[in-house]
Amino acid sequence: MQYTPREIESRDPDEALYGTLEPLIRGMGMSLIELVINRRKKRGGNSGSVQVRVVIYRDGIISIEDCSRVHRAILPRLELAFPDQDIQMEVSSPGIDRLIKDGSEFVHYIGRGVRCFRSDISDWTAGVLSAVDGEGIRLRLEETEINLPYALIAKARLAGDL
Repeated sequence: MQYTPREIESRDPDEALYGTLEPLIRGMGMSLIELVINRRKKRGGNSGSVQVRVVIYRDGIISIEDCSRVHRAILPRLELAFPDQDIQMEVSSPGIDRLIKDGSEFVHYIGRGVRCFRSDISDWTAGVLSAVDGEGIRLRLEETEINLPYALIAKARLAGDL
């Protein structure tokens, strides 16, 4: 697994949009975990549509009202970013068994159960995430803690039952 820190100033328009939306969502007491943008052009070269998927998180439960509030707050910014295009947006929580796609996500889940498939032993290690840095994570197991570098994590998931 790689650790890809988010750049505040980015030349990638999708990363720049992430940098615009993240402080807004953080101001609402939540974290922006993932922003996926898919553009679709209409036939004939006219402007098309944009499908936006937003994953938000906070300690506790993300309610439908939380998703609706985020939707209402970021829609005007998306309309400015994609003028004359139909915008379809989905706002959701990460779910109890979310596949963690990048090492930079771990910071949001400190205190939560995590399962990591390790490339060094070809098996899963599960524990409570206790610390994160640019090199790896620290998992609290039953009676011990281990440091796990990102290079050894082949796959990771949230584990709601730990």
